[in-house]
Formats: sequence, C-alpha cells, structure tokens
Amino acid sequence: MFPKLDPLLHSELRLAVMSILAGVDEADFTYLKAQTGATSGNLSVQIDKLTGAGYITVEKGFKGKMPRTTCRITPLGQKAFSEYVEALKTYFTSGV
Repeated sequence: MFPKLDPLLHSELRLAVMSILAGVDEADFTYLKAQTGATSGNLSVQIDKLTGAGYITVEKGFKGKMPRTTCRITPLGQKAFSEYVEALKTYFTSGV
C-alpha cells in the first residue's frame, strides 16, 4: 500500500518553496520568485497556504527603504517535508 502524500505539499509551487526553504536558513520573496518562476500573486497565495498550515513563517520588514518579506521553514514544516519526501520515495522503490 502506498502512503498518502500531503496534499498541501503535492502542489508544484508549494513543493518548490518548501524544497528551497529546507536547504537554507531563510529566503526572501524576491529570491523565491526568481527560483520558482512564479508570479508575485501566485507565490503570495501559496506562501499564505504554507503559513496557514504552520509549515513556514513569514517576517515582513525593510532592507533600507525597500520592503522585504522573509520566509523560514518551521520544525513542523521540516517534519512534513521530510515525511513527504520519504513517502514519495516509496512510489519509486515499490518494484511495481
């Protein structure tokens, strides 16, 4: 039997954001947008969904006079991401 995949992480853009954040201490919105190729609006919506689930935190501030939105993965998000990756691996190693 295949394990259930977290539907929140099964979205291409949300998975990309989580993959980036899992490998860094933090990433700002501009960096995430450049790395994913997402539009500002779509990225913002997906970040809100991940924040609402408790998978990431968002801090808004300024760098000089420019607004800056910084995202970090939470321990819950790291756990969910790791479990998702492990569950996904079983789909490739099941021998089917």
